[in-house]
Amino acid sequence: MKPVPPAKQQALVARLTKACGGGYSPKQRRKYFLTGPQWAAAYEGHALFHAPTRRPVGYEEVIREYGKIGIGYWATHDTDVIATPDLGTARQDETVAGIKKALKKHGLQCSMVTTETFHHAVFAASPAAEAPEVREYSKWRLTNTVRIGHELGAQFAVYWPGSLGYQVQGAVEETNTLRWYAEGLNAACEADIAIARENGRPTLKHCLEAKPFEPAAQILLPSSDAMLAFIFSGLLKHPDMVGLNPEYLHELMWGAAVRAALARALLCNKLFHFDINDGYPLKHDVDIGVGLVNPLDWLNVLVMLRTHAYNGPFNLDYKPPRTTSNQGVFSVSFPTTVDRFITLWEMAGEVSSDAVISQAYEALRAGGGGDPRDAASLAEANRELLTLHELIAHRLFQILVGAHKGRIYSV
Repeated sequence: MKPVPPAKQQALVARLTKACGGGYSPKQRRKYFLTGPQWAAAYEGHALFHAPTRRPVGYEEVIREYGKIGIGYWATHDTDVIATPDLGTARQDETVAGIKKALKKHGLQCSMVTTETFHHAVFAASPAAEAPEVREYSKWRLTNTVRIGHELGAQFAVYWPGSLGYQVQGAVEETNTLRWYAEGLNAACEADIAIARENGRPTLKHCLEAKPFEPAAQILLPSSDAMLAFIFSGLLKHPDMVGLNPEYLHELMWGAAVRAALARALLCNKLFHFDINDGYPLKHDVDIGVGLVNPLDWLNVLVMLRTHAYNGPFNLDYKPPRTTSNQGVFSVSFPTTVDRFITLWEMAGEVSSDAVISQAYEALRAGGGGDPRDAASLAEANRELLTLHELIAHRLFQILVGAHKGRIYSV
């Protein structure tokens, strides 16, 4: 094949994308509670060891392109769209007004806002630093974001305390740091109650997002389980307003079973929000698009969420690869990620209604009888039934690759 001139490369990508088939229409995509974050689409490809590979894009372009794709909801950090010195000023008001106009024009809603408490130098020692003035500033930032959320019509506020920790041992007193962090959340919730009453709106759902590694060397709330303990610790004045925003990869990174983490959140009625992406266990936060690494695991995750009637947002918290162009972000990366999610979600519905899996589960729950006081009798009575565990896993694989509908490969 001859070299492809730059002027012809977009056309080639478009032709091959179309040849893939299997895409959903924007109207179909809007039926799902999928949230497109500002930071994901605006990611320029930079990282600790990487220079940017894409030009910057603003919220107007992101919202417009999401509208074309059929992503019906938009989310942002405060400083994704408002420079830190402009927060709380007339410039903030102008930007919020511009966002509202863009959302309305392109038929999107703002679902979630979050506060950046990890990038700016003021948060070098976390938003719950020893200095009381830093903590007061953090409270102001959190409450300011709550107000922005209400102005934009958001339903959720998410908090990622990635810098809540330390680099060297003995640098912080952990119990104090956690108490100070709780004070910030309490301030956000109390401001939320007042602003919601003032505007005749419901309060936001406040969601904690755990991550085991980065940027602090040791994280004080590294997992969803740690955050559940924190919510129920008695430190929060409004624990009913605070739940979880687990992220798929953040749970996977430290070797956890994502389904198990979600199950514990569901049992506590604290699964408010869910960040979706993909990646590898025991690695850094690569943030790959959903379904490209662990499609079978993703199918299992969505079976659980469908079974328990989860109706919260699925936030597309991933990074388009550095090798993807600006055009490719909106013409390939986001549309295909959305379509993989929808396909897996619908496959999860097939799992729930599949006769083989249903009968296998029913048989396992019925058991094989036996004497409930005799271990040997019970083991023998259930010996053959337990083979169904592997059969269920095989059936899930068949559904994933379409073999349950007759798809086979000849040899």
